[in-house]
Amino acid sequence: MVHIPHLSRFYPQSVQWFSVLGLGIVLGHGALMAETLPPVAAPPEPAGMSALFNGKDLTGWDGDPQLWSVKDGAIRGQTTPEVPARGNTFLVLKGRNFADFELRLAFRCTADNNSGIQYRSKHITEGKPGNGWVVRGYQHEIRNENKLPNVAGFIYDEGGKRGRICLAGEKASYENGKKTLAGILVDAAGFEKLFKLDDWNEVIIIARDNHIQHFLNGTLILDFTDNDPQLALKEGIIALQLHAGKPMWTEFKNIRIKEFTKK
Repeated sequence: MVHIPHLSRFYPQSVQWFSVLGLGIVLGHGALMAETLPPVAAPPEPAGMSALFNGKDLTGWDGDPQLWSVKDGAIRGQTTPEVPARGNTFLVLKGRNFADFELRLAFRCTADNNSGIQYRSKHITEGKPGNGWVVRGYQHEIRNENKLPNVAGFIYDEGGKRGRICLAGEKASYENGKKTLAGILVDAAGFEKLFKLDDWNEVIIIARDNHIQHFLNGTLILDFTDNDPQLALKEGIIALQLHAGKPMWTEFKNIRIKEFTKK
């Protein structure tokens, strides 16, 4: 048993894990062994995917025009010392809510800061939000890093109270106010091989009822079941994030979606 208290203060809602001698070791308020599961390949792309971005302009999207543009067929968000983000800000897909779906896209970004893909989220307009494009909900983290746990692919509760709900590499569920880890989908060495630094990475997000899966470059890296009756999100908007803080850029392309009919 190993206890590392300085880690738990950074991620109180998350179980931290690393790879030691090729084994998945779980570290947190207490330590336990987690089974390493066999790799799972992404499903074939379904027929009937609908494009959410036309590759030419931001028709159908709404965000700060000083920060968002289209460059070489990709959506580009960029902050600079002269034009910073006033709090986390988002490019919001207008007028559409999604419940069960398969979302596919590619991203790349700088290592100076992080970004995200919001889904089943809400555009916050009431009260006094920090800017006109504040979004809360599930976020697929975007980073240009390959060292666990601070990588692309984990679920962050943007604007909520659960923080890092499920980390990249984990199969887990959330109930009774805590996360239960069921296994390790990819370890530190596997993620480092899978992720393409300074290059385009392919993302698939599949959401069916309370079950969510994230795939990276064709491999399942997160499998999460949200059993919290009050906090689980069942539908909402899609948006792309620019993070406050250090100047950064992020790009997205080939954004398409397939909606599923609830059974």
